[in-house]
Amino acid sequence: MSEWQVHAVKYADRNARVRGDSFMLDSAPNVAHPMDYFIWVLRRGDQVIVVDTGYDAAEAALRGRPIRLDPHAALAPLGIVPEEVATVIVTHLHYDHAGGLHLFPAAVLHMQAAEMAYATGPCMCHDMLRLPYTGAHICEAVKRLYSGKVVFHDGDAEIADGVSVHRIGGHSRGLQAVRVRTQAGWLVLASDAAHFYENFQMRKPFPIVVDVQDMLDGFGVLDRLASRPALIVPGHDPLVMTTFPQDRAAHIVRLDLGPIG
Repeated sequence: MSEWQVHAVKYADRNARVRGDSFMLDSAPNVAHPMDYFIWVLRRGDQVIVVDTGYDAAEAALRGRPIRLDPHAALAPLGIVPEEVATVIVTHLHYDHAGGLHLFPAAVLHMQAAEMAYATGPCMCHDMLRLPYTGAHICEAVKRLYSGKVVFHDGDAEIADGVSVHRIGGHSRGLQAVRVRTQAGWLVLASDAAHFYENFQMRKPFPIVVDVQDMLDGFGVLDRLASRPALIVPGHDPLVMTTFPQDRAAHIVRLDLGPIG
């Protein structure tokens, strides 16, 4: 059984953040703490799976959070055209992970049933829980459902040989991590189950959370899924760009080779 190549594609960053935005009850909450934003690409031969879609310039303007690269431009060095991608794993429906769904019109979306229920249910009556979502993105997911292009999962599921999803919850009800077989071992794309290395290494919850216990328990799930801790890839940590080797362009790193050194 062959392994997958895995790329992290950085499309945006946000530097006007502090540690209090990243860690609950932090001892230095006002210290600067930047965040990067990624799309992930899995490739094996002619097979391509995109994990999350980023967000576009329109969403960037709406939220006042500029992007450095439109998803089309960000993926171009890998030879990937969003309109031609057949499979997209949606780790959850927050704007920065599902804001580009409309850019992948041919793709079948794989998501947790719990995420759709959460994003369209009574929890969205609360401003704080609704804030990371954008209605148009949820409508796009629903339209895709009604065109027969959504596959729902309930917990653990295999998407392809060597690629599986695992519901973590915590940050959102249906957040899922992605486990991938690579030449370096079983690699885990944590997405927002761990925004930063420090979240899971030090068991520090991220402040945007619907269930703190699920988030804390999820750190242990990430540990069990990965062959070793160095193969857990957090969803937003700028350290990812220096921990793994650059590939194709300055905004892309290759994860399946393992950390540098």
